[in-house]
Order: sequence, then structure tokens, then C-alpha cells
Amino acid sequence: MSGIYIHIPFCKQACHYCDFHFSTSMKKKEEMVLAIAKELRMRKIEFENEVIETIYFGGGTPSVLTTSETEFLISEVYKNYVVAENPEITLEANPDDLSSERIIELAKSPINRLSVGIQSFFEDDLVMMNRAHNSTEAKKCLEEATQYFDNISLDLIYGIPGMSNEKWKQNIETALSFGISHISSYALTVEPKTALNKLIQTGKIAKPNDESAQEHFAILVETLDANDFVHYELSNFGKANYFSKNNSAYWLGKKYIGIGPSAHSYDGVSRSWNVSNNSIYLKSIQEDKLPNEIEILSVVDRYNEYIMTGLRTIWGVSLNRIETEFGSEYLDYLHKQAQKFISDDLLFIDNGILKPTPKGKFLTDGIASDLFYLN
Repeated sequence: MSGIYIHIPFCKQACHYCDFHFSTSMKKKEEMVLAIAKELRMRKIEFENEVIETIYFGGGTPSVLTTSETEFLISEVYKNYVVAENPEITLEANPDDLSSERIIELAKSPINRLSVGIQSFFEDDLVMMNRAHNSTEAKKCLEEATQYFDNISLDLIYGIPGMSNEKWKQNIETALSFGISHISSYALTVEPKTALNKLIQTGKIAKPNDESAQEHFAILVETLDANDFVHYELSNFGKANYFSKNNSAYWLGKKYIGIGPSAHSYDGVSRSWNVSNNSIYLKSIQEDKLPNEIEILSVVDRYNEYIMTGLRTIWGVSLNRIETEFGSEYLDYLHKQAQKFISDDLLFIDNGILKPTPKGKFLTDGIASDLFYLN
């Protein structure tokens, strides 16, 4: 089973923390939709022996597309690829795009999962992040969307400067009050070329505090665990049967094609990525050229990637798979590198699977980098 990711590179306004590829000008939106459809057709040969299990609209802000534009792109997938009987089709959406009428439209479309970018239910946080929606819109869209969609995920950001533990708990409790079955939650990070970085450098916003973020993470894990959510990936929590199939496929190393500017693809042996420039992307597609770069993954690359993704999930890193796929040299290296983390109660081995302990979960990415094989 494989997946298709479609990157919609447009946003109404730029969130202060975001470093994803997007444009706030909608002038070329219709042209972009046609180009994305053409790229889907151009690349169908890559997946002629694959069955598509997930279609994911990410961005940017995919909900800036009309429902008919979204349906057109889904129809292009069905025309050119073999699609599973009940695929998971996700649309990332912002609350300000989810009017009552739009929610009903989407519910009648093939979209069967919404991922809503809430980030916070507090007005001051939304203003600080320069989100396009307000707190009232966040709550109203969830009230209505839950009447039409069974499968809804929402995003929350923790570690926001000045956010108390109590305020963070209220954010989580508000999310739970809507009966949501999936939550993705990320620490606020400061990326180099963002407005947030400039605001911090000029002293207009305080720098995020690692200690606060760690406390928020612990509160998140504890609260969601008490509400029957499974912490199946470092930043993702889902109730039984509500894990994101799209994201799980990525962490489990399944193949996927990324369509649109800046989108990444993976076929098990190579990784490719499209140019992060709307004009160049459009020109290339019009000239029947794929605007991407390809990297063939070495054994070391594939080992390191498995360590990174495996440790982030409940599935962990299989020592048997390390030996079978990469050899005893890599297995011995992993045992040696992992020993100090096992001794510090940050990692443990259970039935031949290496996993982070509850104490080690927040530190997973740093631990993984210490387990990487260096040439």
C-alpha cells in the first residue's frame, strides 16, 4: 500500500512560526491546480504496481481550494492510479475556511478526514502566532464539523512563551470537549527565516523555554492517556482505529509520491523533492519536465532514517530487522550506542524492540541522532 501527498502552496497570511513553502498571493491558484493534476498524470508510471491507500492534502493551506478543485484533483488520482476500496482522504483545513456551508460541501465530497489547524483556543496565542482565525471560529468550526465528520484531527502547539501549565491544560480539555479522536501536538520551534525568529531577536516576543515545553509535553501525554488516546508517534495521539494512516505509512517506511511545489517522495531506495518555487514549478510542468531532485539512499541513510522514524513510534526499532536488513555490524553498533541511554532509563528493549521510555520520549530526536551511523 502506498500514499499520495498533494502540497497546496497557498496561505491567506503567513503564520509567524511557519517555514513551510507557500505564497500569500492566490493569483496562480487555478494554474497551480491544473499543474498539480498534470504532475499526477506525469508520474503515474512510478506507482503502476502500487495500490493507493491514502490521499493527503497538505500545505500551505489546502482549504483555500474550492471543494470542486479538491474533488477535481481526487478524480485525477482515481483516473491515473489504482486506489484502495476505502482510502483515507485527508484535507488540512483552517477554522476560518470551515463555514457551515463549506463543512456540508466537504462532507458530501470524497474527503473523509479533516485535519484542523487550531493551534490554540486562546486569542492572545493566535494573535502572537499571526493565525488567520480567532478563538470563536476555532470552537464553532469544531462544533459543526463533528456533526458531519467522524474522523477529525486537530493541531495544538505547546511551549508558547508565557503559556502556564494551567492554560495548556485548558487547551487540551477544550479539544477533548468536542469528542475529537486524534490530536497532533508540536512544540513551538524557532526556525531561522521566520517572523517569529525576528520578533525574538528584537525582543518583542520571549524565546520559547525548553523546560516549559517539556512540562507541557508531560501534561499532554498524561491527559490524553487518561482519555484513551494512544501515543503512537512522538507528536501524534489517536484513539483506537483513528491513527493517521497517511502519517503511519511514512513512519513505517512505505512508499509515497509527493505532488506540488516542495513536496517530497520516497520509494524505498531513493528520495526526491520538488522545487520550492511556484513559478519554476509551473514553468517546468508546462514544459513536461519534472522539477525535482533525486537522491539515492545509501545503506547508512536507510539505517539512520529507520532509527529516526522507528524511535518516534510505538512500533520502535526492530533489532531483528536491523540485523536482517543492515547486517551484524550495524546491530553491534546500535547496541553499543544505545547502552548509555538504556542505563539512564531513556531507552529499553522489549521483545527485541528498542523503544524510548516515558522519560525518554520528549528527547527522542536527540537520542536518535546519537544512534546514527556515521561514515
